[in-house]
Amino acid sequence: MDIEQFRKAGYQAIDRICEYYYSLQDKPVQSQVEPGYLRKALPDAPPDVGEDFQEIADDYQKLIIPGLTHWQHPSFFAYFPTGCTYEGILGELYATSTANPGFNWSASPACTELEAVVMDWAAKLLGLDAAFYNASEVGGGVIQTSASDSALTTVVVARSRYQRASPEVSTQQLVIYCTTQTHSLGKKAGLVLGIPVRALEVTSEDRYGLRGETLRRALEEDTARGLRPFILIATVGTTSSGGVDYLEELGPVVAEYPSLWVHVDAAWAGVALACPEFRETCQLEAINKYGDSVCVNFHKWGLTNFDNSCLWVRDRTDLINALDITPEFLRTKHGDAGTVIDYRNWHLGFGRRFRSLKFWFVLRSHGVQGFQDYIRRTIRMNDKFIALLRSSLLFKLVTAPFLALTVFRLVPPASSLPLSVSSPPQPDADSDADAETEIETETETDSATAPLSEPQLNALNRAFYARVCARPDIMLTQTDLLGTFCIRLAVGAARTSEKHMQAAFDLLTEEAQATLKEWDWTGAGVNGVKEVNGINDVKEVNGINGVEAVNGVKVMIMNGVNGVNGVHADEVDEPDEARDL
Repeated sequence: MDIEQFRKAGYQAIDRICEYYYSLQDKPVQSQVEPGYLRKALPDAPPDVGEDFQEIADDYQKLIIPGLTHWQHPSFFAYFPTGCTYEGILGELYATSTANPGFNWSASPACTELEAVVMDWAAKLLGLDAAFYNASEVGGGVIQTSASDSALTTVVVARSRYQRASPEVSTQQLVIYCTTQTHSLGKKAGLVLGIPVRALEVTSEDRYGLRGETLRRALEEDTARGLRPFILIATVGTTSSGGVDYLEELGPVVAEYPSLWVHVDAAWAGVALACPEFRETCQLEAINKYGDSVCVNFHKWGLTNFDNSCLWVRDRTDLINALDITPEFLRTKHGDAGTVIDYRNWHLGFGRRFRSLKFWFVLRSHGVQGFQDYIRRTIRMNDKFIALLRSSLLFKLVTAPFLALTVFRLVPPASSLPLSVSSPPQPDADSDADAETEIETETETDSATAPLSEPQLNALNRAFYARVCARPDIMLTQTDLLGTFCIRLAVGAARTSEKHMQAAFDLLTEEAQATLKEWDWTGAGVNGVKEVNGINDVKEVNGINGVEAVNGVKVMIMNGVNGVNGVHADEVDEPDEARDL
């Protein structure tokens, strides 16, 4: 391809991208292909002679787009959002047009310097303390690939700092702290590094956030056993429930253990710090006071195309001491003088993409006000959905909504059930069910709650979710909160409007009613359903593994407690044991 052919193909590519977004709402949210579809459509070896690029571009339209799940679709409510803006697309195009690995300042000064500047811009947007600015020359920010990479890097750095200060402590004594609601990144860091992970217990009463006394008790127990916890991965906005660890309580406890690193994973919710009214909810003051490192993924709720995970550290020396390896061929005048940042020493890899360019485009194009408007609008969309849920006799909240995330389940009123369905046993007065009941009471109507046991409700909701998951016109994800099977709805697609929230609610109501109609009430849901409108692949829906597939569509399971992300509650898991989870 020569320059003019590139120009022509580029025009066509932009046109087709525009047509994709014009027609996006009319596409199914989830890909409708079967596993292995692409291998069947492609030859088993590359061509001997180069092909015409028009054919290649046409095959992208014909073969690749049908296999995409459309994360920017206005009816995509699964997982968390993935940012994608036209400014970001163009930033990626420009960045890849001048490809360079950007490992040193001298490799391309603009790449390093722009990253240092935009990371300070982002820190100021979120209200982070000046100690985290690159301009401070003490702390600083770096763009990583994902929150998992940010966490793994941070664990490596925290381990290095701890072992330098306490060389007598063996690696076998080290322990990573997270909670039963922490993202799988905590467990994965332990697997990669061969370090045990202790997942501290949280409760529904505390809205799945870690309390200070729980941390204190764990530290005292482990220290007495000769173990050395060296990092706590705290979360602001957990994946399953939007839970927030109580940093204002955890901080004073950590102060008694100054060698304990506090990493704040605010991958999703952190962008809400752009809005002053959410800073208290997201504990900005405690983050600034107690956090050694903070991660916010602007490629989630931050309008920036993947990948763009922002990691800030309070002391860059910890990063460099842990990760700096400088052979002779990497030495430079400015690097030796310490007058520039060499970002190869700020992450686990060596080369790095020019991610800061798209981030710069997005920050400049939207501005602070644009970010704030977007965050507030998506939260308003979620508020609309919450209001619809609360007006319904069929659904109840499982936990209090947080920002743009709602967790709910189908709980039919007693009046809709056959008279033969018996009432479940009442929970103990001191059980976690009390907290959930309190939350559900806020959403109740005058109708009585369905007389179903917790296993029966879980079975019913698995069947309900299976129906929803089989539909092409919406996408949500499931989770488990302390044994309660529930459904998550996260708003974040830039094109989502109130009409899409109404449509989502109407669709869920339709499927809930169909589930109740087809449910096997003779077994009170214990054995699930034999067939639901042709869906006959529902296996032991009240079991741990639940629904495996629906009409060939794999059901997305976000494993919960015990264990959420495979982490067993409040115990130290050895690496070999963890591999078996």
